[in-house]
Parts: sequence; C-alpha cells; structure tokens
Amino acid sequence: MELIGGCYEQVLFGFAVQPREENWAAVPDFTHHAHSASLSTVAVNDRYVVTGSKDETMQIYDMKKKIECGALLQHNGTVTCLEFYGSAHLLSGAEDGVMCIWDTKKWECLKSIKAHKGHVTSLSIHPSGKLALSVGTDKTLRTWNLVEGRSAFIKNVKQNAHLVKWSPNGETYVVVIANKADMYKLETASVFGTIVAEKRISSVKFITDCILAIVGDEEFVRLFDCESQKCLCEFKAHENRIKEISSFEMEGFHVLVTASSDGFIKMWSLDLGKINSPPSLLCEVNTKARLTCLAVWLRKDSQTKQTPNETVSSSSQDEEQPLIKKKKICSTNSDKSPEQDDEQAPKKPSSITVMQKKKKMLQRSK
Repeated sequence: MELIGGCYEQVLFGFAVQPREENWAAVPDFTHHAHSASLSTVAVNDRYVVTGSKDETMQIYDMKKKIECGALLQHNGTVTCLEFYGSAHLLSGAEDGVMCIWDTKKWECLKSIKAHKGHVTSLSIHPSGKLALSVGTDKTLRTWNLVEGRSAFIKNVKQNAHLVKWSPNGETYVVVIANKADMYKLETASVFGTIVAEKRISSVKFITDCILAIVGDEEFVRLFDCESQKCLCEFKAHENRIKEISSFEMEGFHVLVTASSDGFIKMWSLDLGKINSPPSLLCEVNTKARLTCLAVWLRKDSQTKQTPNETVSSSSQDEEQPLIKKKKICSTNSDKSPEQDDEQAPKKPSSITVMQKKKKMLQRSK
C-alpha cells in the first residue's frame, strides 16, 4: 500500500504504508520530478499510476517494477481528470474539451471524443463500465455510452459543475457546483436532494452507497447521509484547506485518506458503527509541498475492498467487455491518421501516444 501525492512543485511523492495494530507508519518510498508544470490529477489501478498535468501530458508509472513507462500526448490542454476501469482501461479528460478512452495493455487511444465545448472538469465511470458521466465548463452534464463510444444523454445545468461521482452501486451520483452537491438518481436522472457546504467543495467520496464524504476550502471533513442530506459527523482534519479525500475498506473498517494544502497526507480509521464519532488518526506524513492530488495504490493481494469501478474484473468474456475496443484512434508505432467520425476530436499532429524507453523512474528516498 502506498500513498501517492502530486503537487504544484511538479513532484510525485510515494509513501509506503505499514499497517500496525495501533498507529500506522508511512515512510518515504520515492520522489519523482514528474512533469514540467504542476500536477493536476492522479489515478491508480492495481499496477499503474498515471498522472496528469498542466504541461498537457500524462505520465505512466509501473508500481510493481518501479519504472517510468512513458508519456501520453493526446491532449491539447491541462489534463484535468483521470479514472481507471479495472486493469484494462483508462479515461482521461482535459481543458481541450476532449475525453479519451485508453487501452492500458498497449497504451493505445481507442477513442477520442469531443466531449464538451469548454473544458472537461470531471468524469466518472459507472461500476458496470458501460456508462460514464462528465461535466464541463459548457454548463452540461453528459452521459456516455462506453459500449458504443458515443453520447447518450445531455442535461443542461445552471452553472459550471466541477465534480461528478457515481455511488458504488451505480444507482445514484453526485454533481458538484461550487459549494453545492446535487444528488441524482440514475433511474430518473433527476435531483432528489442537495447538500450545501459552507465553502467551495474540492473533493467528494462515497464511503458507502448512503454515506458521502465532502471536503473543500476549509479544514473540516464532513460525512453526510445521502438520503436525508444530514451531516452525520464532522471533524477538523488539517490546518489548511483540504484538496482531496479518498477511502477504502480494510479488514472490517474503513480508512479515510486526506491531502491538504498544508502539505500533510493523513489516514483515518472510520468505524461505521460509530458514525457520529470522529475517526481516529492512523498516521500522517508531511510532504512539505503544496499538494494538489491524491491516490492510494493498493496491491492486488492486499486485504482491501474497493468500489466496483476500481476493481479488476477477471470473469468477463471478450465480447462482454463494456468499454469500447473497436476503433483505434492513435498508435504507438505509427503517425498514420485514422479515419475520423463525427464525435472524434481534432488532434494536433504530434499528439500520439509516446512510449519512451523504460527507465528507472523513482529516486529512492533516504
């Protein structure tokens, strides 16, 4: 298990977590000067870490071999959001309004879609892998059919949303606009409740299907009941605004992970049986950097449980794979232009997948 953090200073941090009976320990594992501009997003699956940056590139790291695999140069703007689906696919979105579907076996771009007229600010893959949601600066919430690689539904929203997230069971989702989190039901595609925070919301995470964790431009973490929208618990986690929150289940209890502009990454033990009581601190680490993004890399054999879209499906047959695999938009070995369709995004001449020679990426921390 490793805590992965990115920052304004263009550095990617890795801290190996050592679970213990009482207080855990997080020890420095690596630092890597990952990009030529600040990191904006990071995503993980059971093998890879992928980072996105304001330098318009995505960097790939193999966590098992501890090597840097290369860079993806498909986007023409800041890479704003990344999300894996199992071990085979990755979705990326950027300020160029483009959403890309990647095959993570060969790191090929299977589909490049002009998703929004403005920036793509956030995306989320349904636990089934058949749908995705995206929001952007064109004041729309869009539903995507990932089986066919096309738009399925467009809903206008009153303001620009900057976050969207599916619940673990895929029956509800949350759309965040400034300090408001609107709760939607998939069945009706309508809002059934709204959570209003005191300040701008920076990150949300479903702890369970009915409990949502919210952090923002303040020091507090708040847990809400999705049905009633009532605050179940709040606690002060940091000394500065919290940039991101993550969670996973391990050996019968939930672990919250928070990253703040104060430079600290903290892990908390949450007992759902005592949801009204603040969680206890497991460990903390000071990166001494201005953190911008966070992820938790878990080994495949780790005693953890994740939400469906973060786990690897090994039982699906090739014909049942939900994410599109038919049309290759770019190749690692060719500059040949593919045929374009109506939804394909325009590409700059050099925006093909670049797989560099594998090299040791990680500067081991002493």
